[in-house]
Amino acid sequence: MFKTIKNDLPASIVVFFVALPLCLGIALASGAPLFSGLIAGIVGGIVVASISGSSIGVSGPAAGLAAIVLAAIVTLGGLENGGFEKFLVAVVLGGIIQILLGLARAGIIAYFFPSSVIKGMLTGIGIIIILKQIPYFFGMDKNPTGDFSFLQVEWDNLISGLLNSLNALLSGNISVGATVVGIIALGILLLWSNVLAKKAKIFQLIQGPLVAVVVGIIFFLVTQGGSLGLLKEQLVSVPVPDSFDSFKGQFSFPDFSAIGDKDVWVIAFTIAIVASLETLLCVEATDKLDPDKNVTPTNRELIAQGTGNIISGMIGGLPITQVIVRSSANIQSGGKSKMSAIIHGFFLLISVILIPTLLNKIPLSVLAAVLFIVGFKLAKPSTFANMYKLGWKQFVPFMATVLPMAITGDLLLGIGLGLAVGIFVILLKSFQNSHFLHKEGEDVNDGKVKMTLAEEVTFFNKGAILKELDNLPENSSLELDVSKTRYLDNDIIEILEDFAHKAKERNINITLISERGTVENPPSYIEFFKLRPKAS
Repeated sequence: MFKTIKNDLPASIVVFFVALPLCLGIALASGAPLFSGLIAGIVGGIVVASISGSSIGVSGPAAGLAAIVLAAIVTLGGLENGGFEKFLVAVVLGGIIQILLGLARAGIIAYFFPSSVIKGMLTGIGIIIILKQIPYFFGMDKNPTGDFSFLQVEWDNLISGLLNSLNALLSGNISVGATVVGIIALGILLLWSNVLAKKAKIFQLIQGPLVAVVVGIIFFLVTQGGSLGLLKEQLVSVPVPDSFDSFKGQFSFPDFSAIGDKDVWVIAFTIAIVASLETLLCVEATDKLDPDKNVTPTNRELIAQGTGNIISGMIGGLPITQVIVRSSANIQSGGKSKMSAIIHGFFLLISVILIPTLLNKIPLSVLAAVLFIVGFKLAKPSTFANMYKLGWKQFVPFMATVLPMAITGDLLLGIGLGLAVGIFVILLKSFQNSHFLHKEGEDVNDGKVKMTLAEEVTFFNKGAILKELDNLPENSSLELDVSKTRYLDNDIIEILEDFAHKAKERNINITLISERGTVENPPSYIEFFKLRPKAS
């Protein structure tokens, strides 16, 4: 891991600046103490990355769980009535459940999601990132980090947010200072990645986002009190303890007296399932983005995430998942090993202890510029063109994933609809019989038809096979080859049994070819396949 430190250190700095506002924003969106988001980010970086088998994945508080966390805290009594401490018990239990899922080898679930859906998820997240950063880039939001959740439940939140942003732009209702420093930061990032990084190694070691952040802090200090000055709400907001005791006071601990509460267990299972699903999808996505094409062991990842959630819950942190925004920023910044994720966790820890006041001078518009680049790389226009060229079977599930995410901002809704459409496409193609049933040597004159079944034929293929059998002309001859079929669903056997009676009425002669030999008009297909172990 230390062999790649020259790549991992610069990448960890970028991930740190991306993760910092996310940790705070997700905590606010979850209705939890701000510090709980930072704890989750630190544990996700240091603990989870150390145990994980992923080279480039980065874990932290999950935006996709924000709505669940918010509702859970309210259900358990609210923030001021011990609800958060009870919620921490659910986080710990959820972590234990995740470890059990990992030991039960449930990580295989990730491999059942089509590539088109995974690519749609990445593109949808890229669009969400870009849209959600517009208010921060132009300094329009009075409470920027308070609405930093990428995933919300309202159907119109992103569309209405975009329209509000456009209206503010057209009416000139923007912060000139925030816009100016955001444009400067964006210019630095583009110059760095497209020109300077190709000129000398020094520009590869010192990353553009770090330079942009330093310039942003200098801009804030120089313009204070002037016409380009930034408001407090347009800056990062990290809790600043005034003593060691106040720092310790920011930690919360689970109230294990609530372990018998039914609601706590329901929330624990919800966290475990949703967090595991988000993690596995992120693992699949980051492995596709990884230029080195490393393959993450999914069961080990579930164990790592569960361990992280146990520790996070024990010291007052939010639930953790592997997160695509941070992971993609890590990949795009050149991260090569898990050291970049671990170092970013230490940066978070050191910064909240030693330099919270300095962090609070970073303009949010600068961080928005960083995320614009991340979002664009995830949602490149060329991705849409490439998916379209692959054909409608890839493009339709892809768009079915992207559009719901772009409209609602809901990751799970987009994935669910994309997966549903993908399954529908599979069923449709099975019905159309492009792979499972082959007609060969059909001769219109002598009425001979040869039909060869594939190695596996399931109930998905019922429609296609029924259609072909019903279309056979009277007084014809059918040669049915099942010699290579290793699995024949009982539904298909029943279709053949029923067709045998119709064949007699229509004077269709059936020759059945199997590994046991050739049989003319078998008296019972059910009995025949009972005696054929490989096709039973």
